[in-house]
Amino acid sequence: MSKSINLGIQIVPKSKTLDSYALVDKAIEVIQKSGVKYEVTPFETVMEGPQEQLMSIALKAQEAVLEAGADEVLVYYRMQIRKEADVSMDEKTAKFK
Repeated sequence: MSKSINLGIQIVPKSKTLDSYALVDKAIEVIQKSGVKYEVTPFETVMEGPQEQLMSIALKAQEAVLEAGADEVLVYYRMQIRKEADVSMDEKTAKFK
């Protein structure tokens, strides 16, 4: 089984006629339905799981925004990957909850 990583994704849709937040919601819906651990923040959504799976979900999320009517999307990724161990969101944030 692949190691878990953290992948933060920020999708910035561009549309002359549609609400940006409604378009971003389409991307978040894809992530919610994926079954991976995730956390929505004001600037990005962070997912936890195998890199290959997370990249596949990220691609589906950006496609959902385009299918929902965005003219284009800017997509920003941030990843934390360890050579020999899993990465978890909880190790970084649990003490603040």
